[in-house]
Amino acid sequence: MQRIRKAVIPAAGFGTRHLPITKAVAKEMLPILDRPAIDYVVEECVESGITDICIVVSRGKGMIADYFDRAPELEAALAKAGKDAFLKLVNTYADKVNIVYVRQPEMRGTAGAVALCREFAAGEPFALLFPDDLMYNPGDPVTGQLIRAYEKTGAPIVGVQNIAPENAVKYGVMVPVETDGRYVKISGYKEKPPIDQLPSTLTSLGRFVLDARIFSYIDNTVPTIGGELYLSTAIDAMAKSEPVFAYDFEGTRYDIGSREGFLAANIDYALRDDALRAPLLEFIRSK
Repeated sequence: MQRIRKAVIPAAGFGTRHLPITKAVAKEMLPILDRPAIDYVVEECVESGITDICIVVSRGKGMIADYFDRAPELEAALAKAGKDAFLKLVNTYADKVNIVYVRQPEMRGTAGAVALCREFAAGEPFALLFPDDLMYNPGDPVTGQLIRAYEKTGAPIVGVQNIAPENAVKYGVMVPVETDGRYVKISGYKEKPPIDQLPSTLTSLGRFVLDARIFSYIDNTVPTIGGELYLSTAIDAMAKSEPVFAYDFEGTRYDIGSREGFLAANIDYALRDDALRAPLLEFIRSK
């Protein structure tokens, strides 16, 4: 089986849940401590063996490309000043991964963003990571887990976890057929079902491994009234026609598209930092 070396990161959305800051700053560039959120997503790719990434952007997202680009003048200044620790911070991925960009001229939904990467995928399987979802599982990144699941099953993989029903209704939920450990064969993918119609609490949380088959299902997806194409609709159709698996991954997930999840991620990452943990706890206890 062909090694999975490509990943797609859709980053063209408006970031309405974080307005007004996202009127001027790409939501993917909002900081988790001193690094933009999308930096952690790219790190997850690199640690999972990905060598080529396509980031889908839109107008106003140029700062993402600027961040991952080389900064020769800054690097030269840091090198001249002997600030080697800072130098390592500004070219972290320079020699580890190739990043290209495709522009989405209008918002056409999650499947619309994926469809733009057909040429990039070039018939190869690829990981799909939504940057609203930040994953923490050091030593065994979530995307790496899904890649292994794809290699074992040869079928598209949806990364899932069981979450509370009142939260599951906010996301896509799996229709399970049979379960074998962390592997769940599915027959459908229901987007935001009412709580009394939940087929399970196995919830899609922003990580997938897909292959060229997905594009034909996207091509046959009927747009919403607003003209958007949803990936959940395409995967639902695929699961009704051929094998698709959900994989119950290990790790902590943060919905950093929400203010609560964004704050929780910052607090947790600060508590894991040896230099920040004690002063942060002292500050919290003082309140």
